[in-house]
Amino acid sequence: MPHSLILNLLPVAPIPAQFLTGRHLHALFLKLVNAVDPDLSAYLHDRATEKAFTLSPFQLNRKEPDRISTPQQQKKVLPSNSRANSPAIQWEYKQAIRENTRIWWRISLLDDSSFDRLTKLWEQLNFEVPWHLGPTDIYITNILTNPQPDRPWVNYCTYAELFDRASETDRQISFTFCTPTNFRQGAYDSAMPTRESIFSSLANRWNKFSNRTIEPNFTESIFPSFFDIRTEVSTDSRSKFIGCVGDVSYRIMGDVGADTIKQINALADFALYSGVGRKTPMGMGMTRRLKLSIGTD
Repeated sequence: MPHSLILNLLPVAPIPAQFLTGRHLHALFLKLVNAVDPDLSAYLHDRATEKAFTLSPFQLNRKEPDRISTPQQQKKVLPSNSRANSPAIQWEYKQAIRENTRIWWRISLLDDSSFDRLTKLWEQLNFEVPWHLGPTDIYITNILTNPQPDRPWVNYCTYAELFDRASETDRQISFTFCTPTNFRQGAYDSAMPTRESIFSSLANRWNKFSNRTIEPNFTESIFPSFFDIRTEVSTDSRSKFIGCVGDVSYRIMGDVGADTIKQINALADFALYSGVGRKTPMGMGMTRRLKLSIGTD
């Protein structure tokens, strides 16, 4: 069952910028899983391709006060007027995140078996025990699992439901790429979000984890109708990652059957959970569909 959820976090000391990279957050996630299910942690770590989860970079919760008291004083239920999203997604930090700064962290799960086993993790987490990220202790203050209109990164749905709910008539497909996104093309990377690269990426992950196969043989009917993208770079001590961020709209053109339109829409809806492109388990390729059309035809 694809599931996208939010962990709200509180560091009790500054988090140095060098510990905010994708590989450090990747290690923190596996540490959380290992605390409840070591075998699952090893499975998630050892998969060479198509990881069964994605992560976001840490995000500052700008909708609430930056400074609070102690984690023991925080409620485990998010206030109804809070939002688990900020105006823009940040993927790189030049300075440390200060202590007692509210943070949210999105985790998505793609594998049904992983979802069932990780349910134990969310149920058994001790909110009074800190987790370690570099030199810093971090408390999990609450976990958001249920979708609401003001929480666009929180949702869950079975693959069957995703497909059944997909539109058979909607020909407008709009995406927002929130963290640098690129795609492997042969021996090299490309930051250009072509119709082939996006829908092949989505179909590969869909086919890996669902029981219904979707072959991306419909891309010739998909045409860009609007784009507002730019290249951005994410760097750490090991590598430089060049990708695109921004918004792109595509239009399904020509004599296309309802079943094909439904498949395209199902994959577009799936992007919320799977992301697209490379290094999604390290915060890159964080993507979701925009239900409102961008621009005009």
